[in-house]
Amino acid sequence: MIKNFICILLFLFFSFGFSQTNYFYEEYTWEENPNYKQPSDENESIIGIKEKYAVEFAYASENALVEYFLEHKVIWLNSDEKIEEYNKIYLPYASNSELLISKARVITKQGNVIVLDDSKILTASNEETGRQYKFFAFEGIEKGSFIEYYYVEKKYPSYKGTIFRLQNSFHKNSVEFDLFSPKNLVFDFKSYHNIPEITRDTITQEKLHWKLKIDHLTGLEEESQSPYNAYRGAIIYKLDKNLNNNTNDISSYGNVSQNIYSFYYEQPSKKANNHITKLISEAISEQNKDDSYKLNSIDRYIKTNFYFSEEDSKELNSLEDVLDKKIANSSGMVKLYVALLNALGIQHEIVITSDIEQIVFDKDFEANNFLTDFLIYFPEYETYLSPTDNTTRYAYPPANLTNNYGLFIKEVVIGDFKSGLGKVKFIQPLSADKTTDKMVIDLDFFENDISKNKIKLQRSFTGYYAMPIQPYLYLVKDKDREELIEGLAKTMNENVKVTQMSANNDKPDSFGNEPLEFTIDLESDAFTEKAGNKYLLKVGELIGRQIQMYQEKERVLPLLDEFKRSYYRTINIKIPKGYQVVNLEDLNINNTFEKDGIELLSFKSFFSLKDNLLSITADEHYRVNFIEATNIEPYRKVINSAADFNKITLILEPSK
Repeated sequence: MIKNFICILLFLFFSFGFSQTNYFYEEYTWEENPNYKQPSDENESIIGIKEKYAVEFAYASENALVEYFLEHKVIWLNSDEKIEEYNKIYLPYASNSELLISKARVITKQGNVIVLDDSKILTASNEETGRQYKFFAFEGIEKGSFIEYYYVEKKYPSYKGTIFRLQNSFHKNSVEFDLFSPKNLVFDFKSYHNIPEITRDTITQEKLHWKLKIDHLTGLEEESQSPYNAYRGAIIYKLDKNLNNNTNDISSYGNVSQNIYSFYYEQPSKKANNHITKLISEAISEQNKDDSYKLNSIDRYIKTNFYFSEEDSKELNSLEDVLDKKIANSSGMVKLYVALLNALGIQHEIVITSDIEQIVFDKDFEANNFLTDFLIYFPEYETYLSPTDNTTRYAYPPANLTNNYGLFIKEVVIGDFKSGLGKVKFIQPLSADKTTDKMVIDLDFFENDISKNKIKLQRSFTGYYAMPIQPYLYLVKDKDREELIEGLAKTMNENVKVTQMSANNDKPDSFGNEPLEFTIDLESDAFTEKAGNKYLLKVGELIGRQIQMYQEKERVLPLLDEFKRSYYRTINIKIPKGYQVVNLEDLNINNTFEKDGIELLSFKSFFSLKDNLLSITADEHYRVNFIEATNIEPYRKVINSAADFNKITLILEPSK
């Protein structure tokens, strides 16, 4: 949706009258008699033998710029798994594009060439969306075979920021990229993650040509919790200048900011204003409250009463239609929020950023491929909301859109002139104390059977841990509600018997204001075992099973946790009369990671004993959620501390 309007004025910068007939793809073909050598390392399951991309922008007529895209690949397959994975290759197929060339073949290990005829280029459709797609259906592939294909697509041009991810999980040889454009259109490029810089070809005279050639590109394996796509070697290109009319910075965020403002800050019609007035009165029950209360109320109301659609339709981004029918696409949702915030007089800024798991926003290279997701920022409170993610709530935006840079667009007014002013700024993630999981466990022993326990579990959640549950728990009734709460107890152990349970602060308006609280009374014989005249209390299991992180080889990629968070655990144990705990020191664990004198990661467990009451604290904090590969070991040590605590068994023996 964003690309549909941020490019809308770009054609005004072009000076046409430039004619071009010799396109790159017309002179390109594959080898008639391929003779690809078998790779020497037969332990590899897949290797890229050749990979060629070519993008050409050209004037198809006096008033139309088009893009021609060529992709040519030769891939060696050496395992049943990879043969299964690559026996279908999907082709671009869209209403605004045309497939000009499509060829494919298999070269067997013995050198036999099997060319796919047109009957092997199939068309299918997605039953749910109705969207059609084409694919090559390869046959005759055996271990050691090569598959080769290339196609050329003619399509609507994309030139204000396009990313090419060249690196995959497997090794590649002979990777090439070329971009051609009319002599008046100058592109800018940037390479990421050890990809060489693109160079200008000065030999070609009739058009501009940039090129990249990599003889060998090492594969990048995906690692657990890694932002894999964001760290694959890639290039980004964008149109920067039109020499015919001396236009510079065509893809600048200054232009984007003005276009965004013009599109979203429209003057509502009289009918729309009536809807807005009614909506505000329904959503905000107490008008005398502060803006934070109003923001909570408005966001909750919209996400409860409006339906989000991904369709690209004028009706779905028309403010009047959205208010009338209560259904909107992403553009319509942003317009709705902006109109309501303006009506309430709440200061705000539109933010456009990227999903940090897919691409890290580059603050130094202005390109539209970084502008993928909307937030709204409230400077007074330094908070955000997502207008398009229905699973989130005010002040708790999607975590993957934070800890990243973004384009902040605010309204500027000079006399009667109004416009949008953009500035790239950092989007702070929420601190660990905003997302908590707190447990207070009181454990006692049955007087007539010490191997059985009576337990009271008080557990509360805030922030991102509460967000998937708290706004919706009021909808869960009767048996379903009981099963949900009982499930919390069973995270300790499946063999527990719940005798009583309750929930507190379980209304939608409690989220962000009060913790979601559960109180559960239970009985169990799963935690204490008799061993001769001693008893073994599996105290660590009371906090539930914990993740253990293994590191078999050196980490390459950083680790990205979903969000910062804190765990608070208190376990109070009434020691049976006549018994003592002989291994209390096992409870002492202290693992931390500091940087610049600031404690970022920690697991600390300790105890106190007064009379027969043993109180154990086991707190865990992750005050950063992005961990560089060089810091994986201290992270692993901290996260494994909880698993170590999980294994602690206290030994109770008769007092001497």
